[in-house]
Amino acid sequence: MDDVHERVGKRLNEFLTVQRRPLASISPDVADLVDTVSHFVSGGKRLRAVFLYWGWRAAGGPDCEPIITAAAAMEMLQACALIHDDVMDRSDVRRGAPSVHRQFQAKHDDGSWSGSGADFGTGAAILVGDLSLTWADMLLLESDLSHTALARGKAVFDEMRCELMAGQYLDILEQARSTPGAESAMRVITYKSAKYTIERPLQLGAALAGGNPDVIKLLQTYGIALGQAFQLRDDLLGVFGDSATTGKPAGDDLLQGKRTVLVAQTLDRANSQQQTEFEAGFGKITANSDMVATMTGIVEATGARAHVEEQIDELTSVALSAAADPLLDATSSAVLDSLVSAATRRKY
Repeated sequence: MDDVHERVGKRLNEFLTVQRRPLASISPDVADLVDTVSHFVSGGKRLRAVFLYWGWRAAGGPDCEPIITAAAAMEMLQACALIHDDVMDRSDVRRGAPSVHRQFQAKHDDGSWSGSGADFGTGAAILVGDLSLTWADMLLLESDLSHTALARGKAVFDEMRCELMAGQYLDILEQARSTPGAESAMRVITYKSAKYTIERPLQLGAALAGGNPDVIKLLQTYGIALGQAFQLRDDLLGVFGDSATTGKPAGDDLLQGKRTVLVAQTLDRANSQQQTEFEAGFGKITANSDMVATMTGIVEATGARAHVEEQIDELTSVALSAAADPLLDATSSAVLDSLVSAATRRKY
């Protein structure tokens, strides 16, 4: 896994070095966009890239550089998703550093330029995200995989991107409606994160390799269960994670007003007094530490945290069972098994 992580990082660096030249020839200012993406993709867990690679290997594909390039496309797509997500959520921080729109806002403010720094930052970040999405396409198409392989993968790649956008819209829709239940919240994480993070990358890798339909179906079973567990863990970290490890403030999801499964479970289980106290701080970015402590205490007291942990355990069992299926070769089975723990027992 570490080897794939490093090779994908190297491929991204090579690709962006080449892409910088034509943009810098337009204007040195435009080269800033490339540098921003380059810095952004230098971090992260690279889960989507790793899952694409092991979907390929599980379906019988050999270790080769073309699949590493295809895996790098997943990281560029993820850059687009995160940069745009931070704009929509008005997040100040990503991976312990200012989010991209805040970086460009600071650039505007430091230069004492005309107009609104916030508007400039938002506009620049949208463009950086769009550029990353374009580069995701380029990486996949320029991967040196055969035309036949790319034709097999195109439908999955297209479906994955459409599902991501649909899930993102459902996310902002449910936040606007302000009253989603646990079922609606689970639908959001399924399409915004679960499918896109694990199921579709695995399926894409297997499709590129021309995998057996039974193997692909097994990988999808593994992927959707683990993807949901992964996002549920993310929801817990957004409330209970250590800020020094997550790179985000304590209780950040509560301050941002994110209508997660954890929040839906909390409100479904809370009594009227708990609901009133919770809603008093929820979505209030200026809420003080006492209000955050009150909200996290209610999540605990209602049993919502324990229930979500139980959901993670159940989904983890499904994924582990799929990883152990004899349809998979021993190496792929062992790696997929280890990735379950990496996705569900993480601290960031």
